[in-house]
Amino acid sequence: MDAGTPKPVAPRLDDGLLLRLAPVLFVLIWSTGFIGARAAASGAEPFSFLTVRFLLAALLLFIAAVIGRARWPATPRGVLDSLIVGALIQAIYLGGVFWAIYYGLPAGIAALIVALQPLFTSLIAGPTLGERITPAHWLGLAVGLIGVALVLAPKLQLTGSGITPATVAAALVSVLAISVGSIWQKARGAATDLRTGTCLQFLGGALVVGIAALLIEDLRIDWTLEVSLAMAWLVVALSFGAALLYMLLIRRGAVARVATLFYLVTPCTVVIAWALYGETLDMIQIAGMAITVAGVAIATRGRA
Repeated sequence: MDAGTPKPVAPRLDDGLLLRLAPVLFVLIWSTGFIGARAAASGAEPFSFLTVRFLLAALLLFIAAVIGRARWPATPRGVLDSLIVGALIQAIYLGGVFWAIYYGLPAGIAALIVALQPLFTSLIAGPTLGERITPAHWLGLAVGLIGVALVLAPKLQLTGSGITPATVAAALVSVLAISVGSIWQKARGAATDLRTGTCLQFLGGALVVGIAALLIEDLRIDWTLEVSLAMAWLVVALSFGAALLYMLLIRRGAVARVATLFYLVTPCTVVIAWALYGETLDMIQIAGMAITVAGVAIATRGRA
């Protein structure tokens, strides 16, 4: 090679094909999280299970960071920001949803409350990040929410002791937490390496749910085959794969539009549950899926 010829540059992790596929991969992988949570609930208390999950995920990311010689945050504030994001997105969001379902909140109600996340994020992102939320985006959010409600219609059980102020409040707090955490990551975490930053996030999440487990649980995890497989999948696919994809999407796009992808998680989860467990999938749900996809398309059109 001629001395004056520049050497070819290896493609970066977040460039090209991966960036184009990231939204699809994120939705597909994140959708399996609810199936994994269902399997884990059969033999483990929520905060105890999440503590182990987060610590294992942090270990995997630490190994990846060491092998890749990734840079750690240079200042205590950078470390603190990652820990805070982890406490919000991992501990409070996942912990709140797991806890509410564990104590009887019907999964359909929980999923519908979680579906409010794109609306919460858009409401906060405008004044805090200066993102321009267009009328088309609001229209898409409204259409998408209607679609999600139709998809969940067969699962919306409005009776039962599990629907209490405590369980509903836990679900709402979890949605607010992931919205605030996503915005915090966009505002503060742009300069942090994805591997080291996400590793610290899981440590922050493990600290919060670990304290909760020590205070209110018996630290019970029955390591049945189902629980063990759920742990392995949730650590590798969700906490390692989907979490990194979500941080990548936040970094490379408007956080309000990225949040809209969560609308697609519900239809995907229903399809997966139908395939694995034979759960209902009727014409109303299929129509709701089409409406949800249309809403996301409206809300994200014009995105680079």
